[in-house]
Formats: sequence, structure tokens, C-alpha cells
Amino acid sequence: MDAASPTEAGREQRFLHAELETMPREKIAALQLRRLRDTLENAYAHVPPVRRRLDEAGVRPSDVRRLEDVALLPFTKKTDLRDNFPFGLFARPVAQLARLHASSGTTGKPTVVGYTRQDLDQWADLMARSLFAAGARPGDIVHNAYGYGLFTGGLGAHYGAERLGAVVVPVSGGGTERQVDLLQDFGARVLCSTPSYALAIAEAAEQQGVDLRRSRLRIGLFGAEPWSAAMRREIEARIGLKAVDVYGLSEIMGPGVACECECQDGLHGWEDHFLFEVIDPDTGVPVPEGQAGELVITTLTKQALPMLRYRTRDITRLTTERCACGRTHARILRITGRNDDMLIIRGVNVYPSQIEAVLVGRAMLAPHYQLVVTREGILDEVAIEVEAQPGVPADDYAHLGRDLAHHVKVHVGISTRVSVLEPGRVARSQGKAVRVRDLRPKES
Repeated sequence: MDAASPTEAGREQRFLHAELETMPREKIAALQLRRLRDTLENAYAHVPPVRRRLDEAGVRPSDVRRLEDVALLPFTKKTDLRDNFPFGLFARPVAQLARLHASSGTTGKPTVVGYTRQDLDQWADLMARSLFAAGARPGDIVHNAYGYGLFTGGLGAHYGAERLGAVVVPVSGGGTERQVDLLQDFGARVLCSTPSYALAIAEAAEQQGVDLRRSRLRIGLFGAEPWSAAMRREIEARIGLKAVDVYGLSEIMGPGVACECECQDGLHGWEDHFLFEVIDPDTGVPVPEGQAGELVITTLTKQALPMLRYRTRDITRLTTERCACGRTHARILRITGRNDDMLIIRGVNVYPSQIEAVLVGRAMLAPHYQLVVTREGILDEVAIEVEAQPGVPADDYAHLGRDLAHHVKVHVGISTRVSVLEPGRVARSQGKAVRVRDLRPKES
């Protein structure tokens, strides 16, 4: 057998960490409570801003006696990291850390996150667990097209795949035509990238006359941006793989906080390391299981940067119903959007993913688009710029635009102008796609 090929025994194995992934719910809760108290002690003792906020709230670590008592703790927001830039929320001296990552800082100071050696070890384990749940196995060739560097995606997927025992091709983003060559030459079975970049790879392959559906690709692990079920279907149809959603954010760890299994029925949130809540984004009050709201995450094992009730701004639902795969960890249902991405168009709340769900997969339209937000008087307006598929006559563009505008009105509830553009007019992204171009005047 080829040394790079997974064994049949490895294929038949159902779980990477069977005891942890199938732990009874009551044991998960007991473990979470113990680790939550440890995390509180760590943060209270070593992070002065956290200690001040807990004191102001009248809460001591010893006050948390049940998991429900997490609601006593104040929230943490992205602005807290920026206000304490760069290392003010760290629970360890910088000299004791093994790595630093940071966001791009496009809206001000970047958010800086740190990891101890143990933090990195646990991250690799969780990303390996996520890859395995998605269907990857030891010996698989993993083509990693996430960006390397301060962004956590590239190195998170890289070390997770190595921990799994897979063979990593560390391509990073960019050079899309070469990516197509490497996918063919090396025979990767797993592709890691943002969903929008997966489509860019598919498009480049088609332009080169390469049918990736005939390649060895079978699994795609896609994350770092919201994507719709329609986008999943488009990727699967054009590349010929199973497109699996992976979730994470730098402030909490990076990719691997949660991941879909092969059932593609919600992301398993790894509850032995994280405590998940869903709250009403306006009141901050936890909502009943199954109700939509904002995802809040508390880290349970992070040493360098413990996060207490971090508001992700991601809108989703949680379910603890047992998955068909046998895993018992709560599932985060598909992220429908972000609070800060929500648009209010003439009184209607709209997430870009809702428009994407209508747009992607429509006949003669390509899945490359941008939403252009402007202000007309006191009201916001949104226009859609979307490409036609190659070969579609320009005479059809106006009709296609009217047809899409009609379906957006029916399914989303807003009126919009649609401009159908020639192929290649919408900028391609090598990382997170820029779906919204905001041309509204900046408030002074």
C-alpha cells in the first residue's frame, strides 16, 4: 500500500477521540463546570482588567457553583482586546508564550492573541479532531490554501493536519492557477480554504480546461466567512467533494472551535474546551435552546488568553440533540450572519447570506457578487453587482437582473437594483471575501 494512502482500518474508525467525543451530557457538564472554575481563577488572578470587571459586578470565582452561573459574569467584546492592546488581557507574561497571532486591524487596532505551548498543543488536537470528523484520515494529502501568517487559519489547519497524521501541502492563498496544478500533481484528498476561494480555484480550473470533479479531492474544510447552503451546493457541484463547515475565531482559538461531521447537520462545538451560549443580542439574556440569537463562547482550557463570555456577533442556534454520527457535543447550526453585518433596508433586517442564498446557483449567473450599500436621504439602499456566466450574451443581462431582483423581493423582502456584469468584473479574494461595499457617508 502507498505510504501516503490511509489504511482501511483508519477509514473505518468513527472517532478520533472516542471517549471525549461521545461523553454523556452529564459528564460533559461536570467537566465544563470544573474547567470553568479553573478558568475564572486563572483570569481573576492574572488579568487585572478582568479582575476589576468581576469586582465591579460583585462576582468572585467561588460564586460560580453551577454552569448556569456563567450568566453572572460580564461579557467580553472585541473592543476589550483593542482597549487593552496589545497584551493587557494576557494571563501569562509574553516571554512565557510560544506564539502571537493578530487580526488585520482594518477597523482600528488589531486584536492580538497569544498562546502557550499547551494552548498550541490543544489547538492542534482540536483541529485534528475537526478534520477527522469531516472525513479526513491519517495519510491523506491536505492542500492548505488558508493564508499563513498572523491570520490563524493557515497555521491552525496546518498543525491540526500534521497532528492527525496527514500530509500537508502548505500552499497558502494566491497563485490560483498553480493551486490547480498542485491539486492534480499531488493528488490531494482534502482542500482547506475559505468557501469563496474554493470557488475561485474551481473557476481557474475550468478556465484551464481542468475538471476537478475527476481529481482525488473528496473533502473540503471551509470556514472563516459565512456561507449559505446554496454556496455549499455550488462548491460541491463544481469540485466534486463534500463541503464541510469549520468554525473558529482568533479571540477564542482559531479554526477548530467547532466543525461539521460527515452528516453536515450542524457544527459540533467541542464542549470539553468551550462553553457555548446563545443570547438575545439586544438584552444579553440567554435564549432557550433552538432559538436564534448571538453566539457567546467562554474558553475552558486556554492558559494565555482566557475569554469569559466572548460575544462573537455570530447569529445561530444551538441544539444538544444527539447527532446521527454518535457525537454528543452540542451542535451550532449554520451561522446565518453577524450582528455587525446586518443591514436595515427600508425597515427590513437583511443579512448578506440571505441574498447569497437566492443568488447562488441561478441559471446563467456566476456565484461572484458584491452588495453595494448607499444612503438615499435617511434610508439605506442596497444594490447587487453579480457576474454573468461565461458565454451568456450581453443582451440577456438586463432580463437576468430583473429576474434576480424579483426573486430577492419575494424571498428576502427588499427591493434592490441588480447590475449583471461581464465575467471577471467582481474582484476575487484569496482569503475572506469582501461581500459588502459600503458607500454610505461616514458619521463624524
